[in-house]
Amino acid sequence: MPAYKAKDMKRKKRFFNMYLTTTVSVAMVLFMVGLESMVLLSAHHLVSDLRQNLALTVIMTQNADSESANRLQAVLEAMPATASYSFISRQQALEEHIAGLGEDPTKFLGYNPLSDSYELHLQPVYANHDSIAQITEKLTELPYVEQVLYQEDIVKVLDHNVNKLSLVLGVCALVLLVIAWILIINTIRLHIYSKRFIINTMRLVGATSWVIRRPFVARSVRMGLEAALLTLVALVGVYYYVFHSLHIALFPLTKENIGVIALSVLLSGLIITYFASLVATSRYVRMKVEKMYEI
Repeated sequence: MPAYKAKDMKRKKRFFNMYLTTTVSVAMVLFMVGLESMVLLSAHHLVSDLRQNLALTVIMTQNADSESANRLQAVLEAMPATASYSFISRQQALEEHIAGLGEDPTKFLGYNPLSDSYELHLQPVYANHDSIAQITEKLTELPYVEQVLYQEDIVKVLDHNVNKLSLVLGVCALVLLVIAWILIINTIRLHIYSKRFIINTMRLVGATSWVIRRPFVARSVRMGLEAALLTLVALVGVYYYVFHSLHIALFPLTKENIGVIALSVLLSGLIITYFASLVATSRYVRMKVEKMYEI
C-alpha cells in the first residue's frame, strides 16, 4: 500500500475515533439530562396522584337542612378547583364513627353530635397550600358551613419538596449542559486545529465567515442529533427495564410525557452542538496568520 494511502487511512481512522468518542461523550451527558427529565416527570406524576387523593372535609353546621346542603353542592359544582365531591350525611358519619372507634356517642349524649358534610377532591393544580387556603376561606364564609378540615402538614411538605426537587434537578441539568458545551468546544477546536491553514486559505480567496464555519457546524449538529437518538434508545431501555423487571411505572406513557423527554434530549443535543461549534470556529476564522504558528 502506498505511503500516502496509509497516511490517509490513518488520518480518517483518527478522525472517526475522535468523532465517535465525542458523540458517545455527548450522548452520556444527554442521557443524564434525559434521566433528570424522567425523574422530574415521575415526581410530578407521584405528587399529582397524592394531590388528587387529598380530600377537604367541608363540615356543615348542626342546624343545616337539606336546602343548605343543596346550596353548598351548587357552590362546589361551580368552583373550578373541584375535581369530585361526595355527600356524607350525619347518619352515615355516625355509622362510620361507630365502626371506626367502636363506641356510639348517642348513648351518652342522647343525640347525634355529627353534622352533614361533603368530601371534596381538588384538581391537582389547585391542591397547594395557597389555593386551599383561599378555598377554605371562601367556604367558611358561608353561613351553613362550620369548618373545613384537611391535612395541612402534608400539603406544606408536598409544596416544599416539589419546589426543592425542581430546583436541584434544574441546577444539575444546567451543570451537565455546561459540561457538554465545554466538551464539544474543545473537541471541535482539536479537529479544526489541523485545518487552520485551510481556513486561512479560504479567507484569502474571499470566503465569508459562515461559508468557512458551515461544514464544521453541520458536522457538529449531525453529531448532536446522533447522540440524541442514541440517548433516546438508551432511555427507552431504562424505562422498560424498570417497568418489566422492577414493576415500577415511573410515569404514564402519554404523548405529552414522551414529547417532553424527546424534545428535551433532542433540543439539548442540537442547540449545544450548534452554538458550541460557532464558538469553537470563531477563534480560527478571526486568527491572524502569524498567530497560527504559535498554537
